[in-house]
Amino acid sequence: MEFAKSNISGHQNVIVMRHGDRVDRFEPLWASTAERPWDPPLIHDGKVRAFQTGQRISSQVSFPIHRVFVSPFLRCIQTAVQVVAALSTVPSTDNSKLKVAIEFGLCEILNSIAIKSNVAPKDGKFDFNISDLEAMFPEGTVDHNVDMVYEELPQWGESEEGFRGRYVNTLKALAEKYPSENLLLITHRGGVSTILYKYLKDPTKRFVDYCGCVDLRRPVLSKDGFGEPVDFKVVNSHGVSLKNKNACPNTGPCTKPISDLAGLIRTS
Repeated sequence: MEFAKSNISGHQNVIVMRHGDRVDRFEPLWASTAERPWDPPLIHDGKVRAFQTGQRISSQVSFPIHRVFVSPFLRCIQTAVQVVAALSTVPSTDNSKLKVAIEFGLCEILNSIAIKSNVAPKDGKFDFNISDLEAMFPEGTVDHNVDMVYEELPQWGESEEGFRGRYVNTLKALAEKYPSENLLLITHRGGVSTILYKYLKDPTKRFVDYCGCVDLRRPVLSKDGFGEPVDFKVVNSHGVSLKNKNACPNTGPCTKPISDLAGLIRTS
């Protein structure tokens, strides 16, 4: 196994990010005529927000992103496309060489908490054409040699314990597979909330806005990435607030310092 050697800071960084603004939250009748009502795309403002988030990452973080892993749901794919485009506009950094891969472990919570039964597939089967989704990314950015952590989607009716464990296991597995690379994971609100809950160890409820994200960091113990794994710590966040106190609106940007954060929400 080969590892990138460009993470010279001695730390591995992972950003876990929610997708942009989804159409069915702004057009209530959209699902009634959609062929895939459980897989809404972004609205235009969602794409703009995603691109601006990529620009913020390029300009404000002190490390390059080497790999992007993304849920197969269309809203996440479209978010990743915009973020990758923004990151790739900075030729003076290693962001211009980043690679992208789809990961089933980052997918939506597959139960009626997150996907209402009236829009979920009647047979409980969620289908994705991976080749078509990969074709949305700029040429040369998709890494076809990456094996998914979860090679199959969860079964419909996934338990709360199941989806929490899945998100945490996916992050850990990807981080340990690429210990000398900085990662961006684009997922759903439940994924970001689960990771915040896991690594902040604080049960207070919190709200994750569209494109809200949490920044994690851990020491890399040796130059080649090998050594006893060290747990991540939350070092920053954007677009996250206390759930019932100064919550971020779904229609606008929101940035809160980490001292304002806490808890787990269960919807995506």
